[in-house]
Amino acid sequence: MKAFNENIPSGTTSTLSFNPVNSSVEEAASSPSIPKPATGIAAIVGRNNFGSRFLETKVHLHQRLLEIMNLSIIDKIPEDQFKRDVGKLVRGLLDEEEIAISAVEREQLVEEILHEVLGLGPLEPLLQDDTIADILVNTHENVFVERYGRLERTPVRFKDERHLTRIIEKIVMGVGRRVDESQPMVDARLADGSRVNAIIPPLAVDGPLLSIRKFSRIPLSIDKLIDIGSMTREMAEVIEAIVKSKMNILISGGTGSGKTTMLNAMSTYIDDKERILTIEDAAELQLQQSHVGRLETRPANIEGKGEIKQRELVKNALRMRPDRIIVGEVRGSEAFDMLQAMNTGHEGSMTTIHANSPRDALSRLENMVSMAEMSLPLHVVRAQAASAIDVVLQLSRLNDGSRRIMSLQEITGMEGDIISMHEIFKFDRVSTDEDGNIHGNYIATGIRPKFCENLESMGMILPASVFAPNKRLE
Repeated sequence: MKAFNENIPSGTTSTLSFNPVNSSVEEAASSPSIPKPATGIAAIVGRNNFGSRFLETKVHLHQRLLEIMNLSIIDKIPEDQFKRDVGKLVRGLLDEEEIAISAVEREQLVEEILHEVLGLGPLEPLLQDDTIADILVNTHENVFVERYGRLERTPVRFKDERHLTRIIEKIVMGVGRRVDESQPMVDARLADGSRVNAIIPPLAVDGPLLSIRKFSRIPLSIDKLIDIGSMTREMAEVIEAIVKSKMNILISGGTGSGKTTMLNAMSTYIDDKERILTIEDAAELQLQQSHVGRLETRPANIEGKGEIKQRELVKNALRMRPDRIIVGEVRGSEAFDMLQAMNTGHEGSMTTIHANSPRDALSRLENMVSMAEMSLPLHVVRAQAASAIDVVLQLSRLNDGSRRIMSLQEITGMEGDIISMHEIFKFDRVSTDEDGNIHGNYIATGIRPKFCENLESMGMILPASVFAPNKRLE
């Protein structure tokens, strides 16, 4: 195969090889068997404004690169060298098609084509921006991000629906999943652990929708959560004691309220000597311990076979000698097996659930247990939950974008057919300023939790003053 050289000094060549049919860009353009495209970039440039022209130019060049490059060697050469070689190819294609653009535009074009080849195209700059928490693509023309808890529109867009669909397919294929008309919804994750959800037509009426919950390169610590007001130092000390004493914890909250972030932060209190098994639909937990086994569900294949659900993973985890089981989020019948595990010696387990209050969280848990088709009476299900779960943390994302623990409650048992709960701490909302920022205080309700006796028997003594009535927590 012949290597492309874009007026490179004699003896200097690119390491990128090409398909035998198109041994070089120049030959591909001049070969009688493969005529140069009648409609090239030059025609596109003349009939569009700069924004549209730039996007179409990028997509067009990317397609030509795919036609002439041997992509099988990408993993065989250093990334920096690959980038240099692609840069030479792009510049050569621009010269070949006689595109007059500035040096700044040319370098920007090279960078964005590298994003197309090696990454996720227009989304790459957003993925590299550490201030962005969520990327929300509403069809190929509208891309929004959440930054510091608030949504904002970006100038990023895709060329067309096909361009966006290709990026979605690239994401899901990377984790062995698929998305098509027969399976138009998919959960996946990026290589860095970012959580992805995509839905395409016919379910998405106006075009593909893509949501990316970005994976934090540096997980938020408890200290950081204290700094941003998600809890206080005194609350953190109580939570530390709860985790270390191996109580079972249910973290409840709405979408985007910070449940996974909280679970990650709390997990740092787990002893490094313990064996932890995590179970998730799409692996995203960032546990720092050395003895962690990560399990992930698997969707059905194209024949509708091979699906592995969370319930099967929970059952299997019980055979793997775990000290703790952490389920990223309970959504269905696995709730029954999770409660069974908590009630049969697997203490210190944690999980999250979508709910707007601690009481709602328990109600949702009851509904999920019923999905297991065990035909258990309601009072039996509630008794199971009451004996299995020790503490419920309720989180919320407020209107100003802040995420806070709204309530910490202890489950104390059953009163008739009702699960008894005592609120220990709560966030008391005081005011909202002219900028929309919410102000308030964390206060103790005055109830001393029953679990303090167990903590004291383990040598962990919490000051009684922490639970003083209407105490403002610091």
